Amino acid sequence: MSNITDDKNEKGNVVLHVSGSISCYKACELASLLIQRHYNVQVTASAGALHFIQAAAFEGLTHRPLLTDVFAGNPDYIPHITLAQKWADVIIAYPASADCITRLASGLSDDLFGAVCLANNYKKPLLVAPAMNCNMLAHPAVQESLKKLASWGTVILPSDEGYLACGATGQGKLISPERAADYIAQAFTGEE
Repeated sequence: MSNITDDKNEKGNVVLHVSGSISCYKACELASLLIQRHYNVQVTASAGALHFIQAAAFEGLTHRPLLTDVFAGNPDYIPHITLAQKWADVIIAYPASADCITRLASGLSDDLFGAVCLANNYKKPLLVAPAMNCNMLAHPAVQESLKKLASWGTVILPSDEGYLACGATGQGKLISPERAADYIAQAFTGEE
């Protein structure tokens, strides 16, 4: 994201954060779908996400560099401030791993996405799409974190039930990119 003024799509700007989950391949589909629906998309990723998918996949789809570093910037462009306060209209974590969810609920900001969320301070909608093993999703730490985030104003998207990558069957499957895109569109209009 070298220049935030070179945006061509008219519907608005979406920060798409991808965290470390096997389901992060679906984030490529979501990025593509949002571009097709005329949104600008800036992808940020956790170190864990980059174990599953390469930056080039998102860069090819969005025509923007994937961002990971809270300290990469210059005096005119501080990534977490620029994204949160000047660029984003909607912020979504898709997929949101257990680590991502509990870090957000703890207010940690030692990574780019945590810093973006703190700098945003709910001025723009924050959506979280959980994706993890069913036992991890049911863990009290994750459930308490989801409740805390919801009480602050985070829109917690539902997870699906079904076959999970670990071989278990249960709740925790990432919702489809199409459903996530519909939730993003609703966030732009302010509808529930």
